[in-house]
Amino acid sequence: MNSILVSVLWGVLMMYAGFLTKNKRSMTALAVVGAMAVLIFNALEYMGLSLFELDTRGMLFYNPYSFIFLAVMHAALLIYFLLSGSEIEELSAAPSDHYALIFFVMSGISIIAGMKSLLMLFLGIEIISIPLYVLAGSDKSNLKSNEAALKYFLMGAFSTGLMLMGIAFLYGDSGTFYLEGINMGATEMSPLKAIGGVLILASMAFKVSAVPFHFWTPDVYDGSPTVFTSFMATIVKSAAFFAFLKLFDGAFGKIQGQWQLLLSVIAAFTLVVGNITAVFQQSMKRMLSYSSIAQAGFMVMGIVAMNLMSKQGLILYFAAYSIASLTLFAVLAKLKDHSIEALNGFAKTQPLVAGVMLISLLSLAGIPLTAGFFAKYFILVSVLKSGSMYWLPILAIICAAVSVYYYFRVIQAMYFREAGEGSAATPAFKGSFKVLMIVCAVLILALGIHPDWLMDLL
Repeated sequence: MNSILVSVLWGVLMMYAGFLTKNKRSMTALAVVGAMAVLIFNALEYMGLSLFELDTRGMLFYNPYSFIFLAVMHAALLIYFLLSGSEIEELSAAPSDHYALIFFVMSGISIIAGMKSLLMLFLGIEIISIPLYVLAGSDKSNLKSNEAALKYFLMGAFSTGLMLMGIAFLYGDSGTFYLEGINMGATEMSPLKAIGGVLILASMAFKVSAVPFHFWTPDVYDGSPTVFTSFMATIVKSAAFFAFLKLFDGAFGKIQGQWQLLLSVIAAFTLVVGNITAVFQQSMKRMLSYSSIAQAGFMVMGIVAMNLMSKQGLILYFAAYSIASLTLFAVLAKLKDHSIEALNGFAKTQPLVAGVMLISLLSLAGIPLTAGFFAKYFILVSVLKSGSMYWLPILAIICAAVSVYYYFRVIQAMYFREAGEGSAATPAFKGSFKVLMIVCAVLILALGIHPDWLMDLL
């Protein structure tokens, strides 16, 4: 509950701070302090110190797994503010409004982390989604940003409608919103439960951009301001997957064999479509958008397995994917040209930044000694341990090999091509930015060598 309270209060504080000062740098500093505060108070509650006790009638319950997930998300938020705060300042005359919306999103993520009721699922998803519609269209002078916000809003509203209809069917059959009360598998599957389960599955597949509900993702991610695409593609996507995991583990856990095949097919198509389409992209931003769909395929595999190893692997995956993607998007946000050719010769002009990008790309590809390798390893082994879907890890390994190709296109452009007409002017990266990039690279390598540092907390 600490993280909900602190996130909301800091969001309100950011709103009023915008009236008190117009200094954008001060707003970023206040946001960084807020991210650190949420992280610290979440850690205090993990150790047993809660700011207040509120009777939620069992609709919210936090266990160590929830606290570690929130710690990963808050740490990612802190990295995001430190890396991309200057871009948020440049985007708007009042960055405090954007920071406030982001903190409100984090309060929704905190609700998702503890939800034990379908009501909390709906509230958490909506508190996350509504500020994102505003952030996606925050570049008002850009038609692509306006289009992205409209598409995101329409698709989000449609998927929310599916979720509400599914919740209505489940409530009509079981008479409760509590996940344990729904208890699918305790009795014979009724038509109402079957329809409700399918509708909620489709809605959650929309939220995590799994195939065939992925079609909004490339346009929304590409059209939104890059600095907010970074937030949506990492922290928000991880939160949606955590909601997916808690929902299926709590309400549908006893009928895993009945929905496992359907989810495995969704995971397979997500892996194939995401990786194949990413191969043909000429824009790095759009390539990373399709790459996020491919990464979603691996995360869906974790839900397919639904065992202890998959739950541990998903937390590591959230951390590895978020850190690597945040660093890449932070660099992209500073470049005017997002084409891959614009990075020709980048390693010669910015060797340190290119080196960190190299480590991030290798992590996304799942190369050993990076966090992404062990994240994929845990997911693959968890599916094998489930004992029935041996074809899915084989397909995932093939798709991971395909992903190496398009990630190495970027590496090739940076290290093995000369800067020419297609290259963009290299921006001046501040020393503080480079230091933060090094920290991110160290984190990726540290989790790649010692994933147990995170796993032991679980």
